[in-house]
Amino acid sequence: MKKYSKLALVMVLAFSALLAGCGSKSDEGGSEEGSSGTKTLKIFQFKVEIAEAMSRMKEAYEKEHPGIKLDIQTVGGGSDYAAALKAKFASGEEPDIFNVGGYRDLDTWFEKVEDLSDQPWVGDVVDVAKEPMTKDGKLYGQPMAIEGYGFIYNKDLFAKAGITELPKTLTELEAAAQKLQAAGITPFVNGYQEAWILANHLLNIGFAHQKDPNAFVAGMNEGTEKMVGNAVFDEWIKLFDLTIKYGQKNPLTTDYNTEITTFASGEAAMTQNGNWTQGQIDGINPELNIGFLPMPINDNAEQNDKLPIGVPNSWVVNKNSKMKDEAKEFLNWLATSETGKKYMTEDFKFIPAFKSIEANTETLGDLGTDIMKYSQEGKAISWEFNKFPDGGMNEFGSQMQGYVAGNVDKTQLFEALEQSWESLKAK
Repeated sequence: MKKYSKLALVMVLAFSALLAGCGSKSDEGGSEEGSSGTKTLKIFQFKVEIAEAMSRMKEAYEKEHPGIKLDIQTVGGGSDYAAALKAKFASGEEPDIFNVGGYRDLDTWFEKVEDLSDQPWVGDVVDVAKEPMTKDGKLYGQPMAIEGYGFIYNKDLFAKAGITELPKTLTELEAAAQKLQAAGITPFVNGYQEAWILANHLLNIGFAHQKDPNAFVAGMNEGTEKMVGNAVFDEWIKLFDLTIKYGQKNPLTTDYNTEITTFASGEAAMTQNGNWTQGQIDGINPELNIGFLPMPINDNAEQNDKLPIGVPNSWVVNKNSKMKDEAKEFLNWLATSETGKKYMTEDFKFIPAFKSIEANTETLGDLGTDIMKYSQEGKAISWEFNKFPDGGMNEFGSQMQGYVAGNVDKTQLFEALEQSWESLKAK
């Protein structure tokens, strides 16, 4: 995760929903031809925010590619998707195209993915967006996009509370929360039932603010770095505490949908999430006036006025698929055809990871526009969580939930996270 300031961003809103199409089962990836000669391309992916747009894209693709049917299946939520994907492979119902997060996730699936280095779109990919899926100089995935996250805030509720300067430090954030509370407004709605919100995105802040994040992750793997006694994590926990103190009463029973619905309905002024929520928020309240705030851990405004920006996932081709050529054609169509580019920018509302594809600022919405602005101004910090040990999201999330519940203190939390890291890295 180097210099996300150089990114020509890719906003990854989310790919989604169980879409139609059927084909007979193949022992390896791919589907056999049906009696009509139609081939079915099986796509298994984790993004749930743009189901309707994916359904429209399916129809468009099939119209342009007679003889090909798309069977698009979606399982959302990091751990749900990972488990479901492993189950697909274990059952012999291997998809032709699926998603891999990169870095550690690429290592997990390396024996199953096709080298895509020779594909026509590769030279057009923003350099930094290639990093998560590059191994030994070869590219194994097509980046879906680059996303960003932080505290999404309701501008009208901030104005109602008399907040005229946006908080860029921890002290300023608490002052804003106090003003909101005094005005009868819930400052935060926290979706802390979701492990990924805690163990990926929130925990990442403590890693991304290290002097050398990549070296710190390596040090955790080598046993030379610790969270206990680490100055950055001692600051980070104060941000965690602040969200709990000024959040709603039931964060551990608030899932993603409830979090976003609560925020979009104007029942809270801030929530930790990403630009991929724009479509869902618009579906609830298209007039909501929103933007991004950073997630500060101390009172250094210059250090903290940044957003975490990265590549959330990539499309990969199953190297054992009988439909490899068709799978590669689909990815090439998505990245190079006028129809594919339209869906990427206008329907999915992505900030593309391709140099030649311009983001549609009119359809990106407030959140995507803020992500682009922060990136172009060089105000970005990295995504380190795709380098965490396999299985870390669930274990770290459970331990952080224990902290939210008050079952452990700061030192016990850090010790538990370290112990889990040590045990998981050995697997």
